[in-house]
Amino acid sequence: MNYKNPVLLADYSDPDVIRVGDDFYMVASSFNHVPGVPVLHSKNLAEWEIINYVLPKIPFERFDKVCHGDGAWAPSIRYNDGKFYCLIPFPDEGIFVSETSDPYGKWSLLRPLLVGKGFEDPCPIWAYGKCFVVFAFAKSRAGFNSKLAVFETDVDLKTPAEKYAFVYDGHNNNPNIEGPKFHKIGKYFYILAPAGGVGTGWQTALRSEKIYGPYESKIIMRQGDTDVNGPHQGALIDLDDDGKRWAFMHFQDMGPYGRVVHLQPVVWANGWPLCGDVDDTNLPGCPVEGGEYPVDVQTGYTIDPNDSFAGEKLSPVWQTPANPQEGWYSFKHGLKLNCVYYAKSALSDLPQLIMQKVQYKNFSVKCKCKLNLVNDGDEVGFTVFGKEYSYICVVRIEGQNYLEIRKGSIGGAEDETLCRSQPYADDYVTFQISARYEERNRLAVKYTFGGSAFTKKFYASKGRWVGAKLGIYARANSISKGSATFRFFRVTPVNR
Repeated sequence: MNYKNPVLLADYSDPDVIRVGDDFYMVASSFNHVPGVPVLHSKNLAEWEIINYVLPKIPFERFDKVCHGDGAWAPSIRYNDGKFYCLIPFPDEGIFVSETSDPYGKWSLLRPLLVGKGFEDPCPIWAYGKCFVVFAFAKSRAGFNSKLAVFETDVDLKTPAEKYAFVYDGHNNNPNIEGPKFHKIGKYFYILAPAGGVGTGWQTALRSEKIYGPYESKIIMRQGDTDVNGPHQGALIDLDDDGKRWAFMHFQDMGPYGRVVHLQPVVWANGWPLCGDVDDTNLPGCPVEGGEYPVDVQTGYTIDPNDSFAGEKLSPVWQTPANPQEGWYSFKHGLKLNCVYYAKSALSDLPQLIMQKVQYKNFSVKCKCKLNLVNDGDEVGFTVFGKEYSYICVVRIEGQNYLEIRKGSIGGAEDETLCRSQPYADDYVTFQISARYEERNRLAVKYTFGGSAFTKKFYASKGRWVGAKLGIYARANSISKGSATFRFFRVTPVNR
């Protein structure tokens, strides 16, 4: 069986992966989106399903509003003594941990490990009867980057740290080093970390016989002559208990498609894990286009973007850009979105957007809803959301419904209405888009109302640290009992 990269053509940024028995588990960044920190499962590293989230909400009051790009950055997942631990950095609050004995079940409330601004990308390792956590620094908060540090805690990760020690300075050889992952293999402690920047960097390995160093370094993978820019942050994964077979997973920034996930083979040479296609063991590897499944098991796992809204909860593909509030939606003959009051005209900070990731290079979307717009200003729509966004909607104006196409940007004061239809009298509306890959990571989007020639073309934009998202919403500019009930949301891949 063969796989093709990326194995996840979706925005699972900063993936970290572990093996427990015959199962692989992944966590990824979720930033301000809720539920937070997705948990994925695989049997072979090539096929994945989403099984849970660590955070049902972000436990800081400010995330009741939209905080673009803040929130849960680059978590790590590890297993020790019967428990799964997820370390999650919040760059303005500190490093926290959640734990569980069942990754499909409930994760514990967060508890702090290192409080303060500017800490990111933590990863633990257990040694000498303690737990040691390596982490990096966000220049936007700490005032510097390109350094790695370590702090100590107890084996159960219950004792907050009061100090840390720097263990590596990458300014000379590995500028912008970040995303460190701790491993103990043989006599060495290894730290694998990307350096050089998200779009133009490489993978570095550090090793030392002592946790606090000194560490020697080697570049173990680079872009070479491939199209895989970066290649950025990821995880070194053992494939069996003998420690003889390994793999590496990392992300590539594909703009509006997000930070997609690749799978690489690993060759050990002279005590270094070289990732990707290795022609010369003295040189770094380069990303592969694909290869054989690292584990000879086929599951058919996929992440299904479609939702018929037939149950009593949303599919796990959906997130909101702020902590969800009572009254946003309910389930009755579909997903009923209430026209919740929102004072601004711009969609950029609307907390009740219900969004999912882009999952295909070329695709179409169709979603149908029943209208119950009551007051002037009641509105329901579909958006392709990013730093610059566009959307189609039905809005009630002077007692009648109208179709509109608009665009806006994060931080913009008001959205711009580009076109408006004649009064729209139907009780149902079908929103549609067709989306296709143009040139390098350029996603062209064409909106269409079902059965209408009312169309407009845009180019999707990535968000703050995330790819573009597909979203639906309802809102009002006054207290209203208006609503719209979505019957289905269908995403269809298109071969081109």
